[in-house]
Amino acid sequence: MGRLNVNLCGIELDNPIIPASGTFGFGYEFAELYDINELGTFSFKGTTKDPRFGNPTPRIAECTAGMINAVGLQNPGVDKVIAEELPKLKTCFHKPVMANVSGFSIEDYAYTCEKLDKEEQVGWLEVNVSCPNVHGGGMSFGTNPQAAAEVTAAVKKVTNKPVIIKLSPNVTDIVAIAKACENAGADGISLINTLLGMRIDLRTKQPIIANKMGGFSGPAIFPVAVRMVYQVANAVSIPVVGMGGVSTAEDVIELMLAGATAVEVGAANLVNPYACRDIIRDLPAAMDRYGITDLKSIIGGAK
Repeated sequence: MGRLNVNLCGIELDNPIIPASGTFGFGYEFAELYDINELGTFSFKGTTKDPRFGNPTPRIAECTAGMINAVGLQNPGVDKVIAEELPKLKTCFHKPVMANVSGFSIEDYAYTCEKLDKEEQVGWLEVNVSCPNVHGGGMSFGTNPQAAAEVTAAVKKVTNKPVIIKLSPNVTDIVAIAKACENAGADGISLINTLLGMRIDLRTKQPIIANKMGGFSGPAIFPVAVRMVYQVANAVSIPVVGMGGVSTAEDVIELMLAGATAVEVGAANLVNPYACRDIIRDLPAAMDRYGITDLKSIIGGAK
């Protein structure tokens, strides 16, 4: 085992770095740039039961130290992901991959997770109950402890692989929702998804994004991520995957000290497609600067 190894829900990772869903496609696109097997794993594009075109354009708005997106879970649907995307991925990625799943009903979540659970390449199911830019689903499940628990329980009934529930920061009490998911059988919690944000064009005096609001991500949200990861990690006994504004090796160390077992990197991939590779390569030197011998030893070290 090396200095960077961590164990996420029983699966060993060479390092804790995981490109976040929606920022890394289905992986093979980035494999044209570098060997993506350097990654711990990655969370592939959010997948739903049926194909989705997504939200109308424009879908992206820039803002200070971040961006707002309202892509709206555009994806080809689970059947096509299994038939076309996963075989392409298998040619370039030789580790278990994290399947990110969204839905608009409890039945949707269960259906999609049951299908993906049967795929050999899938190591974990990351169940997204926290998407802020679709109507009638996603975040509506993640803002209520009972609803989040119901999704968790339904998915656990039809799957054997580790289920990690992805939570929204757009709530008053993140701990209550995390604990409800743990009690319903979740194997892990990932957080934070994007904050709900909005920009207005001063020339047109109208919202920039056609959807009006969308998910705010980037370095500006990092302190919120640290706070929520710390709160949840100190309240549950299952692993926490931290994310939200991560862009450097130092950010990774900080989130792990807050309690994260692994760390997802999102918006940074859209700015620099080599972001995750560079963070992994920078980690040993950053660890040396802070006297860290191995990453497992610092998880939850901030008391």
